[in-house]
Amino acid sequence: MNDNITLIMTISLIIIFSPFLAKFLRLPTTPIEIILGSLFGYVGFVHGAHLFDIVAEFGFLYLMFIAGTEINLKKLLNTSSIIMKKVFVYLIFLYAFSILFAIQFSLGKVFMVLLPLISVALVATLSKEYGKTPWLSMSMTVGGIGEVASILILTITSATLSSGVGLDLFQTIMSLLAFLLFIFLLFRCIQLVFWWFPKVSLVLMPHKDNKEQDIRLSMGIFFLLIAVMLYLHLELAFGAFLAGIFIPTFFEHKHALPEKLASYGFGFLIPIFFIHIGSSFNLDALLIQGLIQKALIITLVMILMRIIASLVFIKELGLVNAVLMGLSHSMPLTLLIAMVTLAFNANSIDNLHYYAFILAALFQVISVMIVIKIIHRYKIENELKET
Repeated sequence: MNDNITLIMTISLIIIFSPFLAKFLRLPTTPIEIILGSLFGYVGFVHGAHLFDIVAEFGFLYLMFIAGTEINLKKLLNTSSIIMKKVFVYLIFLYAFSILFAIQFSLGKVFMVLLPLISVALVATLSKEYGKTPWLSMSMTVGGIGEVASILILTITSATLSSGVGLDLFQTIMSLLAFLLFIFLLFRCIQLVFWWFPKVSLVLMPHKDNKEQDIRLSMGIFFLLIAVMLYLHLELAFGAFLAGIFIPTFFEHKHALPEKLASYGFGFLIPIFFIHIGSSFNLDALLIQGLIQKALIITLVMILMRIIASLVFIKELGLVNAVLMGLSHSMPLTLLIAMVTLAFNANSIDNLHYYAFILAALFQVISVMIVIKIIHRYKIENELKET
């Protein structure tokens, strides 16, 4: 009982004081929460508890949900063919680079999947800090497509690692394809209903809402899609991400809703997830020979490959904004840790590489957020000088 009281009090204090510490150190709040989680986890104040694990998992799913609310499917489908072609070139480059890197250094096949992972979950935290900038808008568009590809690969890889190549894998792929077809048809049906009966969206989410119908409906969609993914034994994060896409796609008149949903998440659930991530890293692992070196190499490779790939958008964004977009994709923290854990449990990677990837994921978040802050500040100062 005393351990649980200590856990609750520690998490509460981290949530309260992280923003102040981040402001003092001039760092983003997210890495501060991860570092504090790791430090307090090491001394035993933050430890594994069933409720803590559940709330952290829910925080991760809610983060994916918030990431989905940044994407309007109608606008995404109306993206110019030139941009779409460049998105596919960008993704092809990432996967080609990872394959060549894994072959060159005789790494396992799982590395070909780990290195190019894209997650827009932390891009959502950047939009919270920097607003709707051109590079972040492009980042969400490109990252949304990249994340769908990453989660599809994650789902298939998860099934392969757990059951091998066989009937179970075939059933998982067929379930995934059936689910995607169902979602596509559902989107089309809702689009037609709202086109024929435009007042339906206003009934579901009225402008004057004193019963919080918008929040209720959003949470209903969120939990329904998670339930469907549970039933189909598919990746829950994918369902949460798609649930988020529903909000801006079909309820465009509720402009403040994504921000309303994000405020709750970033103020409560999401920090708990980041604290949990920090507590899962054992600081004693830093003493493993060669660990930090491998983590730094993985960090550098994952960042550089995205920066180089992002140069395909230099015509649309300019050099600085293109680099910022590439950097924003260099923090696939959630998916990377999920994928590494699956690979480690399936004995596809050894203990050294498991901790190296976990550490690299933390290095990426901290270093990338600092670099983005520096570049963005430099960019703003130059723009002010020119004006």
